[in-house]
Amino acid sequence: MGAGKTKHRFVHITDIHHKGDRAYFQSLVRKVNALSPEFVCFTGDLVEKKEYLAEALDILSGIKSPLYGVAGNRDYWAKMPFDGIAAHFKASGGQWLIGQTAVTADGQFTILGSACLKANEPPLRQNASTRNILLMHYPAWVNNLAEQKFDLLLAGHSHGGQVRIPFYGPLMVPYGVGHYDMGLFQTACGPLYVNPGIGWFPVPIRFNCRPEITVFEV
Repeated sequence: MGAGKTKHRFVHITDIHHKGDRAYFQSLVRKVNALSPEFVCFTGDLVEKKEYLAEALDILSGIKSPLYGVAGNRDYWAKMPFDGIAAHFKASGGQWLIGQTAVTADGQFTILGSACLKANEPPLRQNASTRNILLMHYPAWVNNLAEQKFDLLLAGHSHGGQVRIPFYGPLMVPYGVGHYDMGLFQTACGPLYVNPGIGWFPVPIRFNCRPEITVFEV
């Protein structure tokens, strides 16, 4: 995202799938804070079940930077109260973005959040005077964006496959991933980065696919 001297730092986290492992989640928060990002982008799947939401939000509130995020499939399926989540993100100085946009406090970035519910969702309004970052849960959602272009697109959902065979790749990935399984992809809509996530599902196994906090410096 540009050349020259670094002026901004932000991080991307996704697919926490909190199931009650408080110590693990707290270690994530500490590592994020140690990076001192200007803001944090989250691309879905906060908890595995609704019963873990209160604890997850309590831990997540320990992040000292504004949080911008969107929902993942598990968040929808768990029928979580998005109003409560939105309140926590707002309290951080960020925003819970379901088909919405927000401009960072310094006016340098516009964060756009796709709901990822309908293939013909209306385009989100970009800001020509800022860098535009699109948050979405499903990497393959990029195929539904037609002529839209962004400075950066961030997604999760894939978990990187969790098990990756050298010289082959992931054994399997969930729907909504396509060939965008992990890492950076150049697309017609802009550079797409797919984070392999923090948590796991359905089994606690990762091989050649470590959990990741992605740091962007521009």
